[in-house]
Amino acid sequence: MSQSTRKVAIVTGSATGVGAAAAIMLAGRGCNLVINYTRSEAEAHETARACEALGAETIVFQGDVAEDSNCQGMAAAAIAKWGRIDYLINNAAKTKFNPYENLDGLSADDFLAIYKVNVVGAYQMVRAVAPHMKQQGRGSIVNNSSIGGVTGIASSMAYAASKAALNMMTQSLSLVLGPEVRINAIAPGAIQTRWLQGGMTPEQYQTFLTMAADMVPLKCVPTAEQIAEALVWFLEGASVVTGEVLMVDAGLHCGRLPPTSSNKATWDRK
Repeated sequence: MSQSTRKVAIVTGSATGVGAAAAIMLAGRGCNLVINYTRSEAEAHETARACEALGAETIVFQGDVAEDSNCQGMAAAAIAKWGRIDYLINNAAKTKFNPYENLDGLSADDFLAIYKVNVVGAYQMVRAVAPHMKQQGRGSIVNNSSIGGVTGIASSMAYAASKAALNMMTQSLSLVLGPEVRINAIAPGAIQTRWLQGGMTPEQYQTFLTMAADMVPLKCVPTAEQIAEALVWFLEGASVVTGEVLMVDAGLHCGRLPPTSSNKATWDRK
């Protein structure tokens, strides 16, 4: 595929995890990529190399989406290099792991820092790319939300609240971005990434994976690649869907199954 016919995607927070998996998947489907990171520079360049091996051109862009200048900068860099922006995945996110019962564990500053990335940052990215998408007459945006924004189950109360806000913002933005631009969101549950591992010891993480798989209908904890499949589907397919929040959680939102006999002792201790 010639570079002149390749679509262009911006994926925020794409150095590692779901963002990296989505970027690589889009590269394999004929997209050029803006790879964004805040701190993980080496990993961002590794993701870029994986995309380039699939024929994509890339821009590696360091910047926190909480700062509007970085959001505008990513859009400007894509337009300067390729003259178009077809897709945006708002994947960058921030949390603070905190048990719900520990009300003193979250401060006002914690809430504001989380909202500034998860909600304001996503809004700023949409605002940066929307004029270009509308001008070219087409575009698609997907916000990577969380089941926590629907059921309240999340790494912290502040994170869950921010994702609930992101879900409503997705619906609200669909009213003004159409008909040229579709915007949707996915709501994953637990994912096998270092994001989840960051809040646990290795032993806790392995125990959690076993328990989490045990209590959902599909008996698995999705991988980053499996979540990326849903993001890419919303971008490339779902041609008459906008303002939707899709649960991508192995069935967790349907209710928790009782523990199996092999895990009952572990459940009883929790």
